[in-house]
Amino acid sequence: MRLVGAPALEAFAARLAPVVRPGDTIALSGELGVGKTSFARGLLRGLGHAGEVPSPTFTLMQHYDPPGVRLPVWHVDLYRLDNPAEAEVLALEEGGHALILIEWPERLGDALDPRALRVTISGAGTTERALTAHVPPAWEGRWPPT
Repeated sequence: MRLVGAPALEAFAARLAPVVRPGDTIALSGELGVGKTSFARGLLRGLGHAGEVPSPTFTLMQHYDPPGVRLPVWHVDLYRLDNPAEAEVLALEEGGHALILIEWPERLGDALDPRALRVTISGAGTTERALTAHVPPAWEGRWPPT
């Protein structure tokens, strides 16, 4: 799938909002600056969030809770982690009540939930972005969003 510009990427992610459920994980991979946070911003806007959506690079995790969003969201950025063990402090396994949105999921190693929708964004340095996805059975019928 190809999208041109950050607004198109955000709009695409917003279309995913109606089908996400508590307990879902979306793993966003791609080069630095490719649009992972833009995707997260669009998805959060689609879920009803009207405020800022900063990258949680330094805080590692940002929570969004109802009534500001349709369901709880844990927005996680693992860029600064050096090894998967460092992610244990985030207690991602306790997020079954939330949508977990992870930037840089490869930093988890083998600990990424196998039911996660894995989206890779490529095209850094250009206006066009290519999205590829690994769609596990839990996401069949929900991806791609319409």
